[in-house]
Order: sequence, then C-alpha cells, then structure tokens
Amino acid sequence: MGILVLVFMFISLIQHGDAHGPDSCNQGGGLCRVGSCVSGEYLAQYCFEPVILCCKNLSPATTES
Repeated sequence: MGILVLVFMFISLIQHGDAHGPDSCNQGGGLCRVGSCVSGEYLAQYCFEPVILCCKNLSPATTES
C-alpha cells in the first residue's frame, strides 16, 4: 500500500505544468527549499509544485575585488 502512495505522489509531481525541476532552479541562481523561502529570498518558481520551492535572493550577490 505504501508503494502505491509513493507512485501516486511521484506521478502527480511529474505531471504538474509549473514544476521546472532543481536543475533549472540551480542554473538560475536559486535554491530548492521545502515549505517556504527564508528571510531575504523570494519565490521565483517551483522545483516541484506545490511542496518544493525555488527561492532566490532579493538582492544580487556582490563580489569583493
């Protein structure tokens, strides 16, 4: 029974149109997070909708020279 639940969850995550996956998030400079973004970040897209979010920093990262 537990295997059927896992298969159902996997299929429902794959079929969602707004899920871009972790690779797309990471390449765009974001991090996949479960639940909600932390302070100083905003929701850019979904890694796996609606549970895993792709969060990006509000301000661009600065580099020291």
